[in-house]
Amino acid sequence: MTCHLPAFATGDGKNLSIGEGGIGLGPNRSLGRGVFIPRNAPPLFNLAGLNQLFWDGRVSVDVGGTFHTPANDQLTPALAQVFEFGAMSAVGLIPVTSRTEMRGQPDAANELAKIPDNDFTGMWNAEMARLGAIPEYRQLFEAAYPGTPFSSMTFAHASNAMAGFFVDELTFSNTPWDRFLAGDDGALTPQQFTGANTFMSATAKCAGCHNGPLFTDAKTRNVAVAQFGPGEGDGPNGNDDFGRIRVTGVPTDKYAFKTPALRNVELSGPYGHAGQFATLRGFVDHYSQSDIKLANYDVNQIDPLLRGTLLANTADILATRSGVLTTLVLTPQQIDDITAYLLALTDPSARNLRGLTPVHVPSGLTPPGAPTLGLPPIKPLASKTGLP
Repeated sequence: MTCHLPAFATGDGKNLSIGEGGIGLGPNRSLGRGVFIPRNAPPLFNLAGLNQLFWDGRVSVDVGGTFHTPANDQLTPALAQVFEFGAMSAVGLIPVTSRTEMRGQPDAANELAKIPDNDFTGMWNAEMARLGAIPEYRQLFEAAYPGTPFSSMTFAHASNAMAGFFVDELTFSNTPWDRFLAGDDGALTPQQFTGANTFMSATAKCAGCHNGPLFTDAKTRNVAVAQFGPGEGDGPNGNDDFGRIRVTGVPTDKYAFKTPALRNVELSGPYGHAGQFATLRGFVDHYSQSDIKLANYDVNQIDPLLRGTLLANTADILATRSGVLTTLVLTPQQIDDITAYLLALTDPSARNLRGLTPVHVPSGLTPPGAPTLGLPPIKPLASKTGLP
């Protein structure tokens, strides 16, 4: 919850998150002794319908029900048998293994940091040992999985339980668009109706990628967005992020990132795999003549500490840009209309999720964003959409 705060629409309001060692919460979180995470913290809405997760799709489940994760065969069939919610059941297994996100560097004074990076089984066992040392957690786990003693559980049970929480609390389907589809002709404003038509038109081509009930085909594409930040170790200086190719090795997957789902997108800025766009309208605008927009990217919309890390790799990015974008040109009015339509994908009940932050957890630690921390109010929505 340091990176996925209910008070910030299950994100953190930052371009790039700051993980282990950071100070504070939300947009005001500072580095402390930590570092920037290479990618933006994505929202956790409506994950149950997705078979591919994380920006590069590195956690997925195929049509045969086989899970694919960075842990490879350490995610055994016995562990996967616990999963009840598809790919999202495996999501919790991965961030806990990242040194910069949660685990700490090798010299950190904790037992998890001492475990080799490729020993996923050892890390998961150590995590479960931490939970098992707290009696209330053992009781809660055994209540959640009746008939299974805690001593027989693995961290797959913990990851699956997190997924159950996401499904139960973060699934939203009562947007103006849903009400319009159900027959309420007054659910959309005239501009939103126009924007819906433009969104689905052969001219704008938005629905070619953002389709289905979650407004994503769950595929990865290169949409020609700027690259900055620490990178994932790619490129001549190790400060680039080649995206999906890191998972597949397929050359055309270079700089490809997952097509984001759009439910509650209004609430989840900044936008892009590195939070490249401060406003929703800014991201929509980028799709029109994206080659020109990439070459003239405005770094003033990102954290001052990141502005000097912008890479001069425009030609390399454009070499594998999605062909759908090569001829796409939208008028300012069409961009406004599409952005207005995207606001119709917000469920009113998702606007304030502060009630999801517990006052108490069994460990005795103060939950990130608990009322006692005096979290600042959510930013005005207009600052995220870019609309007046």
